[in-house]
Amino acid sequence: MQRLGLIAGNGRFPILFAQSAKAKGISIIAVAIEDEASPEIEKYVEKLYWVGIARIGKLIKTLKDEQIEKAVMAGGLTKSHIHSKLKLLKFRPDLRAINMWYKKLRSKHDHSILEAVAEELADDGIELISSIDYVRHLMAKKGCLTKRIPTEREMADVEFGWKIAKDIARMEIGQCIIVKDKIVLAVEAIEGTNEAIKRGGKLGRGNVVVIKVSKKGQDLRFDVPTIGLETINHLKKAGGSTLAIEAEKTLILDKDEAIELANKDNISIIAL
Repeated sequence: MQRLGLIAGNGRFPILFAQSAKAKGISIIAVAIEDEASPEIEKYVEKLYWVGIARIGKLIKTLKDEQIEKAVMAGGLTKSHIHSKLKLLKFRPDLRAINMWYKKLRSKHDHSILEAVAEELADDGIELISSIDYVRHLMAKKGCLTKRIPTEREMADVEFGWKIAKDIARMEIGQCIIVKDKIVLAVEAIEGTNEAIKRGGKLGRGNVVVIKVSKKGQDLRFDVPTIGLETINHLKKAGGSTLAIEAEKTLILDKDEAIELANKDNISIIAL
């Protein structure tokens, strides 16, 4: 039986990944990040270990002790932790994490941090691979995914905002913007997509368009644009009318349920 390591962050994706891998007959050894991952994941893995977010040495040792040669990352991390005033006391980084943070990081962007973690894993013979190959059924296919197609006004906002969203993603600011009448209402930064939607909806007073894209050269081993039921619920509360995402590069968690909820709330989802 194939054995695979799973480094589990927050959200539904680690659970859905573990379910899919288990259904394919793959044995999962999960290393879950404390205060981020859901305990529910234990139902779908062979073994579950918990490590602190800054305990890189312990994470790698755990996978090595289990003789894991390939691992995936799934789920997010709370980005605001990076700027916590008491981060060194709160997260108690081990020596390997401290060495990586101060000596190896080229920048403090989340992409650079995760890339450095991948390099640390590789140094110990653990290859970080993409999770996408195990969850192809959750990737967005090109076209309108809902019953309602975007109106002409909504598509004009999508076309207006798409290039802007791509530019913002390229500059490592965020990957989501909220638009209405060709005016950018909100740009995602460190707070994440849901908070950006909330802010944009409040400013736009309903019927806003949300655009979420990938960035050029996106490393799908640990950085996959993702939407799901939570995204749709935030859209509904914010008065969002259309969600535009990138086809073949966006995960839709709980895909059928998310599309069904969008249909119920008359929200259009289009993958371009």
